[in-house]
Order: sequence, then C-alpha cells, then structure tokens
Amino acid sequence: MEFKEVLARRRMVRNYTEEPVAADSVARVAEAALRAPSAGNSQAIGVVVVTDAAVRSRIAELADEPSYVEAGFDPWISRAPAHIIVSVSEKIYRDRYSEPDKLGPDGETVEWPVPYWWVDAGASMMAVLMAAVDEGLAAGFLGVHSVPDLSALLGIPEDFHPIGIVTLGHPAPDRRSGSLDRHKKTAADAVFQDRWGG
Repeated sequence: MEFKEVLARRRMVRNYTEEPVAADSVARVAEAALRAPSAGNSQAIGVVVVTDAAVRSRIAELADEPSYVEAGFDPWISRAPAHIIVSVSEKIYRDRYSEPDKLGPDGETVEWPVPYWWVDAGASMMAVLMAAVDEGLAAGFLGVHSVPDLSALLGIPEDFHPIGIVTLGHPAPDRRSGSLDRHKKTAADAVFQDRWGG
C-alpha cells in the first residue's frame, strides 16, 4: 500500500466485527511503535498488547463503556480483539540527557521547553495507527484520562506513563462522531510558506 493511501484511509474506528485478528498482524502493529523517532535515542517507549478478553472487558469497565453504550454508541473497547497501550518514561529521557554526550558546554543538563517524551510517544502512537491501516485493519484511540487504574491493571512500571489505548480489529459500521461536523482545515488554512499566514 502506498503511504498516501495509508494516510487517506487512517481514521478513528469505534466498532469492530467479531472476526479475529491474526497474532502476527497484532505483533507487527505493536512493534511499529518502536520505529518512531526517539530524542537522543532514549528508547523510552514501552508497549503492552492485550488480547485476553477478560482484561479487555476490565479496561472497558475502567473506561465506563456502559455509559458510552447507553448514549447510543457501540461497545468498541470491549469488542476490539486487541488493545495496544503505548507508554513512555520521562525518567529515561532525563537520565539519557544527563549522560556526557548530551550535557551542555559547561556540563549543564538540557532545559526542556517542549517535553519530547510526549512528542515521541505521540509519534509512536501514530506509527501504530498507520501500521494498522497497512495491515488492512482498523484502529481507534482512547485517552487514559478516561481509564483510571490502567497502569495497575497492566503492571506498567511506575516511571512509565500510558498515553492511551489503541483498539485494533476489523472495522464494522460505527456511529459517526459529531466532531466530524466541524469545519475541516485545508492546507490553505494551516500550511504556510516562509511565514505564518504568508
């Protein structure tokens, strides 16, 4: 599949068929998280793949899926055959940037005007979403702010922070998000040459 087709097909899917997903496909999608950029080659991304139905159901409970279903949506979290949870460690980045080759000229540690661990984690998540399309699968994203106790459930180490859950499976018809009714930005709205607005 051409890259432009992967980009065109990528969308957040919130319903899946009962069709199982091949284990090797799930593995390739999960491993794509490790192909994203990593500031200083810090390699601070960790991934948990959940295919166990009971654990997926527990994640759905933590995300209050019943309320979502009562609002007229499909039970996409529990129904998805696989969950991929991307996590990142700020500590690993800070430790890496305390090493001699990353210190300033006077031995000072770097200031982080942008916390690149979150940037790299987002890039890892996007790599997972695009890998899903490349495998002929569908994916959706659920932020961890909606899923308290996820780290405890999955045994994620204290210094790693999950950024969210990517649900993975074969797409089924789903309820269209009201967010899609917003004006869609075009390149003319958001891509500028040489100067903002120019």
